[in-house]
Amino acid sequence: MRIRIVGTGRAVPAERVTTRTLEGRLGLGEGALETVTGVIERYVCNAESQIDLACAAATLALADAGLEPGAVDLMIGGCGVPYQPLPATAPLVMQRLGLADGSAAAFDVNSACLGFLTAFETAGRMIEAGQCETALVFSSEVASRALPWQNAPEIAALFGDGAAAAVLRKAKPGEGKVAASLMRTYPSAWEACGIGSGGTRFDFRKEQEAFAAHSLFHMDGKELFRLTSRHFNGFLAALLERAGWRREDVDLVVPHQASPFALAHMARQTGFAPEKLVDISVRFGNQIAASIPFALDVARREGRVAPGMKLLFLGTSAGVSFGGMALET
Repeated sequence: MRIRIVGTGRAVPAERVTTRTLEGRLGLGEGALETVTGVIERYVCNAESQIDLACAAATLALADAGLEPGAVDLMIGGCGVPYQPLPATAPLVMQRLGLADGSAAAFDVNSACLGFLTAFETAGRMIEAGQCETALVFSSEVASRALPWQNAPEIAALFGDGAAAAVLRKAKPGEGKVAASLMRTYPSAWEACGIGSGGTRFDFRKEQEAFAAHSLFHMDGKELFRLTSRHFNGFLAALLERAGWRREDVDLVVPHQASPFALAHMARQTGFAPEKLVDISVRFGNQIAASIPFALDVARREGRVAPGMKLLFLGTSAGVSFGGMALET
């Protein structure tokens, strides 16, 4: 796809919460959570909403691109957890940004932590097909709303809230391209990670106890680790083959920020040097689908992304899916 990123932006809530603070609130010993998670701090919504974060990130992305909101004719939300089940989140973000009725298409996609990459590819295909010119894709997450603090604080402490957005347009020759994208799903581990309530699985009127019991996030880390260790390298090899790249061709890896320990394992497993990975998990935690675009914006604003580079987006998600995209800037 002859698609390029012309702007990015990110946003976090005002409240920063350290892991030491969480340990005190939970009556745990100093270092009890920091040692097992590797996360030192994260940002947590208090006064802000998911829509506030999305609009803040989108506004910065548009400013970075030098565009007004009215230039957008496609908006895709790629949030792991939406603002509400129905309607989609993207139309509300479109409204809050001041876009006129009928001026753009707005809808959501959902592939859990890989939501941004799915939104990116969907927007890119639509731009290439001539259905739109300027797309705004965003992921905004309030992970702190459904965490299992009582039963699994070591899992809950991995997460943080945040949002990020990117503006996409068609690339001219020499301006870069998406060399390849790939997703592979392993539904044998479908139950290893998720939130059961909020859809049609449980009838709130008839199954209130079951609805409540499945309203918090759960994760079987050992099962996910086993599956990833078994299949991720093969997935990566297939993605690089599609792109026509060797591993040494990759200039920068922008991964999903699952956890500091998960990123260290990814570096060992894939053979990428740690300095080639954008790792912000210690400071921001796992921001679900916002992790990849958030890390991308950090890298761009730190000067780690330049024209002519080969970027590799990589991630895993509930489902369980592996996803990646090879982007030439």
